[in-house]
Amino acid sequence: MRRTRILTVVLALAAGLLAGSPPALAAADTAVGSDSKVSIAADTYTWKNARIDGGGFVPGIVFNRTEKNLAYARTDIGGAYRWQQSTKTWTPLLDHVGWDDWGHTGVISVASDSVDPNRVYAAVGTYTNDWDPGNGAVLRSADRGATWQKADLPFKLGGNMPGRGMGERLAVDPHRNSVLYLGAPSGKGLWRSTNSGASWSQVTSFPNPGNYVQDPTDSSGYAADNQGIAWVTFDESTGTAGSATRTIYVGVADKDNAVYRSTDAGATWTRLAGQPTGYLPHKGVLDAENGYLYLAYSDKGGPYDGGKGALWRYATATGTWTDISPVAEADTYFGFSGLTVDRQNPGTVMATAYSSWWPDTQIFRSTDSGASWTQAWDYTSYPNRENRYTMDVSSSPWLTWGVNPSPPEQTPKLGWMTEALEIDPFDPDRMMYGTGATIYGTENLGNWDSGSKFTIRPMVQGLEETAVNDLVSPPSGAPLLSALGDIGGFRHTDLTKVPSMMFTSPNFTSTTSLDYAETDPNTVVRVGNLDSGPHVAFSTDNGANWFAGTDPSGVSGGGTVAAAADGSRFVWSPEGAGVHHATGFGNSWSASSGIPAGAIVESDRVDPRTFYGFKSGKFYVSTDGGATFTASNATGLPSGDSVRFKALPGAKGDIWLAGGAPDGAYGLWHSTNGGTSFTKLSDVEQADAVGFGKAAPGASYQTLYTSAKIGGVRGIFRSTDQGATWTRINDDAHQWGWTGASITGDPRVYGRVYVATNGRGIVYGDPSDTGGGGPDPDPDPEPTGACAVTYTVTNQWSGGFQANVRLTNTGTSAWSGWSLKWAFPNGQTVSQVWNAEHAQSGGSVTAKNVAWNAGVAAGSSVNFGFTGSWTGSNGRPAAFQLGDHSCAVN
Repeated sequence: MRRTRILTVVLALAAGLLAGSPPALAAADTAVGSDSKVSIAADTYTWKNARIDGGGFVPGIVFNRTEKNLAYARTDIGGAYRWQQSTKTWTPLLDHVGWDDWGHTGVISVASDSVDPNRVYAAVGTYTNDWDPGNGAVLRSADRGATWQKADLPFKLGGNMPGRGMGERLAVDPHRNSVLYLGAPSGKGLWRSTNSGASWSQVTSFPNPGNYVQDPTDSSGYAADNQGIAWVTFDESTGTAGSATRTIYVGVADKDNAVYRSTDAGATWTRLAGQPTGYLPHKGVLDAENGYLYLAYSDKGGPYDGGKGALWRYATATGTWTDISPVAEADTYFGFSGLTVDRQNPGTVMATAYSSWWPDTQIFRSTDSGASWTQAWDYTSYPNRENRYTMDVSSSPWLTWGVNPSPPEQTPKLGWMTEALEIDPFDPDRMMYGTGATIYGTENLGNWDSGSKFTIRPMVQGLEETAVNDLVSPPSGAPLLSALGDIGGFRHTDLTKVPSMMFTSPNFTSTTSLDYAETDPNTVVRVGNLDSGPHVAFSTDNGANWFAGTDPSGVSGGGTVAAAADGSRFVWSPEGAGVHHATGFGNSWSASSGIPAGAIVESDRVDPRTFYGFKSGKFYVSTDGGATFTASNATGLPSGDSVRFKALPGAKGDIWLAGGAPDGAYGLWHSTNGGTSFTKLSDVEQADAVGFGKAAPGASYQTLYTSAKIGGVRGIFRSTDQGATWTRINDDAHQWGWTGASITGDPRVYGRVYVATNGRGIVYGDPSDTGGGGPDPDPDPEPTGACAVTYTVTNQWSGGFQANVRLTNTGTSAWSGWSLKWAFPNGQTVSQVWNAEHAQSGGSVTAKNVAWNAGVAAGSSVNFGFTGSWTGSNGRPAAFQLGDHSCAVN
């Protein structure tokens, strides 16, 4: 089950791991002067997800009301997605969010413009307390999320805060779409934009910023924040095209004063008379045809809590309130949240019991505006139940969790944390709902009313939302093993397929660390968090099957773990207890001496008796299998604990260490003498994770990969010459927020790299060309004519399109800069470009390099993309010129 996805500062600093918020010391970034002399090459990579399909909480699903099959989903830390009907998959929209703005991967609300369906908006920001140092923002797109512009806000937003399943807090006026409203948390009130989201100002006439706080005593501020304005709903029957909608309803996190209305386009506001009290309004959905505002209430803000609830209907013409709860208040042990109206049959309403964890969530349906209800499942004779549905999770079989519960529980469960529920406004047979682990849906919902069963399946492919804590790629067996928050981790034997099951026996709520024996990759160990039971597990078949170990006394969490090179012993640094060592499979642990509790531990990949540790600026070494450690004399290492280090396979004592903080030592260090001393790489300004992969052709040393800042640029970097030169292998469109938890290359595939993200799952990349290494040490100042161009239209819609240009250096000398020209045959206009600078005169366009991708080695390529507009037709350019020379066109 999905637990709270936060990590306290204490844990983040002690373990150096991440499951919801980056370590505080690594969250900030410092500017690098323009006089940096570091030269960075660029390589073009193809990026994909190692498929898991889902894995996280989806608190919001939004269908456009005027265009069929246009839908969006928001996640609490993993960005936003757009539905692709042709493939029935989701397309990620916020992969461009960079390191400094990592909090903008948390999405508190999405709004799709019904007047201009090309326009979509996202309110972003992950935490309202100091875990997220940045303020929130509203992102706006005129091309369905292909590209974005940003309006910064003077306050924070809470995409991963309590109450995040309420909504939607962001809304577009259905008649005057330049007007938007945003409900803010933290007592900041109601905000409005009158210029399509470009700027925002507070609606000072709105009387109530909310007052509900989950836990005023929470010193971290996470549960102590005012949950604020919960939703904004327009009454489309009170406006005409081009004029602002007159009547607007707003829900507020205030149990006594929950719903307000304006009848003068937001100029003045009044508390609705006669409204119920004692509950929070999670949702407010209007059926304008019948004149009903439906409200889903809970006694708590969710998404985890909620013990009582009610459903109410408000008649907008008469002001009459009617309790339409499908269950008597006394019989509820849950709150209501998910709420939707069938737009083709407006008397049909559905709602969810979002906080019914046991035995299952519940979904309710009424076809008479709430006068009577049926439910997704009923008891026949307790504990037996009869379901109106069947579940088919063959596409994501891990959703059974590998368990066999006793009735009335079933597997797979109908869900939990079911705060998002939407009937397709164009297709009453299609419904989608979000859970703590996936998006479920059906395409034969009408069977509910006919008495036959409807089928529920995952509708989540392409939406990857896991927080990744650790990754390993063994030299044999499965290419990838992962340690994940919330759903434990997986053994990927095929990156393009969903694994059949997460790690079980035991099934950790979060796996914090894993390792394999370098010379015996069948031996694997993992550690993690579990409410009750062991926190360590072992495998002797490369992670296919597991058995539990025994905890030392006092263990409260996973921490970090290391396997000896030959698998004969293990060293474990758990939470709640000091560092321990064991021979065999952890049936008896002994305390290690000479190393402090909470140290990060790793093993030498050659000598099975050598282990390493790091804590608070000190490096520790054990040569007796982890029994005793000795502090190294190495100096100059980061003083904090936001550090990750690894020993190189095949070379005893070869260690790379990444980490630090902007206000102290920060970067990448290398030791070739077992940690006795370290040398800092002068050209790496910041680094947070380091890993190794197969050596480049002709190279003897393994390829290095790091999530780092080099030459003033944050990115994912590769080096084939022990860090002497670096190649940036991601680009500005592929940044994924915070990527500091783990990185590893593949020992069997040159160039392949696996990147841990905090909410976008496991991303892996492969070179799109055969180039590599560093830049030419003496590049020609001007590019030659040896070039090739591949021009691809990646997306096209009425009046607009998105394209990608791949420019390949087919010559024998490196470029130190490039300038590419072409002419559009139909006068198309470029509107926005990424990974290049551009100028346009008539149909002629010039695209030039930006600082980080000026250097293109011979045989390498560089990619840039753009959006544009067209009328009549959208023909492709026939010729491209690099300087004064023509390029081959593919």
